This record gives sequence, structure tokens and C-alpha cells, in this order.
Amino acid sequence: MTASYEVRGAIAVITMNNPPVNGLGYATRCAIAEGVDRANADAAVKAIVITGAGRAFSGGADIREFGSPKAIAEPNLLSLILQLEASAKPVVAALHSVVMGGGLELSLGCHYRVAAPGAQIALPEVKIGLVPGAGGTQRLPRVLGVETALNMIVSGEPVKSEVLAAIPGQKLIDKLVDGDALAGALAFAAEVADKRPLPRVRDLKAKHANADGYFAFARNTVKAMAKNFPAPAKCVDCVEAAVKMKFDDGMRFERDTFMALMLTPESKALRHAFLGERAASKIPDVPEDTPQRKVEKVAIIGAGTMGGGISMNFLNAGIPVTILEMKQEALDRGVGVMRKNYEAQVKKGKLKQDKYEQRMGLLKTTLSYEDIKDADMVIEAVFEEMGVKEKVFKTLDEVMKPGAILASNTSTLDLNKIAAFTKRPQDVIGTHFFSPANVMKLLEVVRGEKTAKDVLATVMALGKKIKKTAVVSGVCDGFIGNRMIEQYSRQAGFLLDEGATPQQVDKAIEKFGFAMGPFRMGDLAGNDIGWAIRKRRAVEHPDMKYSKTADLLCEMGRYGQKTQAGWYDYQAGKRDAIPSKVVTDMIEKHRASLGITPRKISDDEIVQRLVYALVNEGARILEEGIASKASDIDMIYLTGYGFPLWRGGPMCYADTVGLFNVVHAMKRFAQNPRDDQAFWQPAPLLAKLAAEGKSFS
Repeated sequence: MTASYEVRGAIAVITMNNPPVNGLGYATRCAIAEGVDRANADAAVKAIVITGAGRAFSGGADIREFGSPKAIAEPNLLSLILQLEASAKPVVAALHSVVMGGGLELSLGCHYRVAAPGAQIALPEVKIGLVPGAGGTQRLPRVLGVETALNMIVSGEPVKSEVLAAIPGQKLIDKLVDGDALAGALAFAAEVADKRPLPRVRDLKAKHANADGYFAFARNTVKAMAKNFPAPAKCVDCVEAAVKMKFDDGMRFERDTFMALMLTPESKALRHAFLGERAASKIPDVPEDTPQRKVEKVAIIGAGTMGGGISMNFLNAGIPVTILEMKQEALDRGVGVMRKNYEAQVKKGKLKQDKYEQRMGLLKTTLSYEDIKDADMVIEAVFEEMGVKEKVFKTLDEVMKPGAILASNTSTLDLNKIAAFTKRPQDVIGTHFFSPANVMKLLEVVRGEKTAKDVLATVMALGKKIKKTAVVSGVCDGFIGNRMIEQYSRQAGFLLDEGATPQQVDKAIEKFGFAMGPFRMGDLAGNDIGWAIRKRRAVEHPDMKYSKTADLLCEMGRYGQKTQAGWYDYQAGKRDAIPSKVVTDMIEKHRASLGITPRKISDDEIVQRLVYALVNEGARILEEGIASKASDIDMIYLTGYGFPLWRGGPMCYADTVGLFNVVHAMKRFAQNPRDDQAFWQPAPLLAKLAAEGKSFS
């Protein structure tokens, strides 16, 4: 049973028990409805209390039922709330821990609400491109006031129960109790059992002294902040309806708005990302109950930009870190950068001084491998060259204790080769952090052919603990993210050869929604990094075709922002990308040497070639089993490569466009003699899905 019924004295208690957050799935809704009917039919029962077992009152909809007939089957949430409102006996909600989405809407259908301190209360539907769909936009303004309610609905952020209870005139929380919410609700229910008439939120008025002016201001503010997402502006419309319409008319307006938003590509993309993040932690052949290794002490090899950033993640999570370097100057420099990062957070008010000191207190430094031998996990973050990695892993194999997890931060190198440098390949795993590692959410977890299942399970759980989105990749050159971005970058180079400029390519893809175009991205990361990879690729894959412009740029010493010159010019201390005549001249000269007459290239062609290059390579990665599902690829691109969230990632976007259309565009690009014609042959999986009218999802 996902909800239980019991009678305590004269009070019926209905307890939702649908882990992990008491989602309001079909079975739970049925059990609550049955319990309310049973209580009303029992003459000995004077009042009803609804609560949630475990660590939540209710987190709202059961995501396991998203998109299924069960999600809307009767009693749906709207029907259940009407049943609560119509109950002849008072219904009291005992709020605690998590009260979100449909869970909050359910409580607003109750006659009274008793809350424990610390309960996180929210209507987060806007985060999946929707408005609340069960009366949240109509009832919350009636109990909290229009401005507070609109701020909560538009942001989707949780607010603690004690903060809401302190708002003058609020009617959301009838009583804030110390300790157990259920005990407080039972006592409160006994007090109000005989009180009549029963209060209903729908009977309250939502008022604002200057409604027209306020909503005009709110609408303009929201549109400026969320221009690519329709839901926030629709939230404003719904709350305005709560003020200006009768309750039932406002409810219909909210429902119509909810249903219309469900069909938008933006909401589909956000729901895809929401579910994709949760699905990323599920590995087909690694059961959720796989035992995990203890990780209480971590060692990091290398105090450079990556090593320092990686260390900060563990310090932030309260895990002691020892950083090892070869020279004291490098150690001092690395720790100095970490201090500077933390001090900047303190200055901005994002981190308290005592927390900063506590984190730095967990940090040790050393020049000797002997000092890290007892670490439970060691992460290598040294130069991206196989010979360097070999030396480090052979040493780690000699000194680390049995059972220690040996991880590499490699971004492209063969993890199986790295594991083979040790006598314990089962303990070796890739943990590819993205720069800056203390900021970027993505952690690409690379599973070697001999990586033990408990090592994989441990690292995935650890990723969650350090607040990363961890996604599993198999072993191949560049893994998932960098293997795909190589094709994207190759297309950017071919576009330059054919007539585009770096700024045109960047502007087109940034207008599409990328945080940064390929040339600005190269300048930020360092063009010399790509140059080194291309040199290695030229030996390993001599048939791979590239534009030579990127190599010519590096031969000029234009490595990007760090040299104040890359695809763009930069001024000292500034990150503004200034178009460079030197680069334009170089591209034109190179183009002429190839005998190419430049042509006019549309923004649409730029976007399609860059994005569909990702899609085609992503399809190959899926086919090879490097990624276990399309949503994993999308999570990598949403959290690590600046792909626009409202488009859901490259594979989701391809589904939205239609795979038939994607394949036909690729066939068109394959006719281009200046492009890599072989690459544009659709991957077999992509061709098959398109022919069958199916999608990646």
C-alpha cells in the first residue's frame, strides 16, 4: 500500500508512504480518497489528518508515471482536492520536510495546515516548463498574498515553513509546531473537530492594491529574465487570473494554460532534462543495492587548475583532501588559487568566513607519495600525456593501500591502457571533471573494461555527494563529450574554409542558445589543447580530415585568452572578444591557397551543421554502447558544454526536429565537396530510427 489508514482516538490518520518523496501516483491518490470516504462514514471519527511517512510530506507528482495514463486517471489530483474541500469533517495537513508541487496543492485543499519548522515548501513546476496544474496559482495567492505567492511560483524555489509562517496575515500555515508535525496536527485536529463552518482556501480573496501596474511590471521583469522559457510569463497570467477572475474561472484558466504548456518544445525539453538527470545514475548492469567502498579521505595528484578545482569539490562536501605535487612552488601556487576562489565567495556573501576556514582546515599538502598511501581514493590530474600518466599510475599501484580507488581525470586518453599500468585494473576508473572543476556540474565517469561494479557504484554516489551530475561513459577516444565536440569543431573549421567568419559562426550558434560559440570556446579553453589532440590524431587517424585554419592560428602563437590573442583579440584583464583583422587575413589567405571562392553561408546552415554533427556522432556512440541511453548524452551537453536547456540536449533536439528531417539535411551536407562527405552518412542507428519513424527517446 502506498498510503495507510488508522484511527487514533477520534482522529483518522492517512499516511502517504510512496518512497522516496511520497509521490502522488495513482495508487496513492486512490488510497487517500478511500481513506477520506472511510473517515466520513465512521461516526466515531471527528477529524482527519493527512501526512507523509519518512522524509517528506509529499514531493508532488510521481515521476515514474509521467506521460502514462495513470498520471491523469481518476481520482486525479484535481478531483482529490475537491474531495478534501467537500469533506464534512475537518481535514488537517501535517506538513514536514518536503512539501512541493502537487503535495503543496493537496495541502491547500485541506481545511487546515500544521507545519514543523524546516519544511521546504515550493511550487517548482516552472522548472519543467509548466505552471502548477492543480490550483496552485489560484490558491497560494489567497493564503500568502499575491506578491509572495507569485515570487514562489515564478522562481520555483523552496521557502522554509517558519519563514512563511512569519508573514503577517498569511493563512497558509495555521500553526507552526515544535517537533513532530503529526503529533502537532493530531492535537490541532482535536481542537478544531467541532468548529464550523469549515474554512476553504477557495473562499478567500486574492487582492492587490495596484493589480494592473503590478502585473505589468511583473510580466516585463519575467520576460526579460526568462526570454527563452514561456512558463514564467504564463505563471504571471495565472496569478493575475486569481485576482481578477472568479475562483472556478481562474481554475479553468490555469488548467488550459497547463495543458498548452505541456505541448511546448521547451516544456518537453525541461521534462526530458529533469528525468534524464535522475536516469543518469541508473546503470543497467549495476544494481542500486551494489555495496559501495568507503571514501573518507581523498588524495589529488597535481595542484594545477584542475587539481585545485577538483579538491574544492571534496572540501566543500566535508571530505579531507591531500594534494601531492612535485615542487613546493607548484603546491603553494595551487593552494593560493584555491584560497583566492574561496575568498571571492566570502567577499560576495556566498560563503561564511568560518565555513571557509573549516574547508581549508581539511586540506593537507605533500611532496611525497608516502603521505597519501592511506587515502580511500586518489584522483590523478596531471598533464594529458600517456607517458606522464604511466609514471603516476605505476607509482600509485606500488604505494596505495589495497582497495583504494585509482581515478584519472583524463579527458581523451585510453583508460584501459592507464588501468593496465597497474596490477589492479578493477580499481581504476575515469573521473573527467570539467573546467573550472569547482563550478561545472558535469562529471563524466569513465568505466574501463575491468572497472569493478562496486567502484563504479561508489564513484556515482560520490558524484552526488559533491553535487555533480555524474554520467557514465565507456572507453573511446574523447569519451562522450569530447568525441562529439571534435565533430562540432571540425564543422566550424570547414565553415571558415567555405566563407564564414569566426564571429558569424559564434553569433549563429549563440543565437540558437549555446552559452558560447566554438571559436570563443576555443579561446577560453586554450587553442593549444585542441592542437595537441589534432597532432596525436594525425598519427593515430591519418585519414581524418580537418580545416588547417586552427593549426595556422596556433603556429602564430594565438592560443586564446591566456595569450590575449586567439580567434579574437583580447585586452588585458578583459574577456571581451574583439574581431581580429590578423585572423581574417589568415583565413582569407588560406582559403585562396586552396582555390576556394567564398560563398554566403546562412545562420541556419551553420546551426544545422554544428548541431547535427553532434547528433550523428552521438548516434554512433549509442550504437557502440559507449553511452547506455540518449538522455545520458543530453545530460553531458546540458551540464558540460553549454547546450541550451530549453532545447533539451542534442539528441532531444533532434527528436523535436524529427529524425527524418535530420537525416535529409545530412544527405544534403554530404553533397558538399569541401566537407567531410563520409562523416555525413547517417549513423546506422540514426538511419534506422528515421526510416521507422521513431526517436532516440
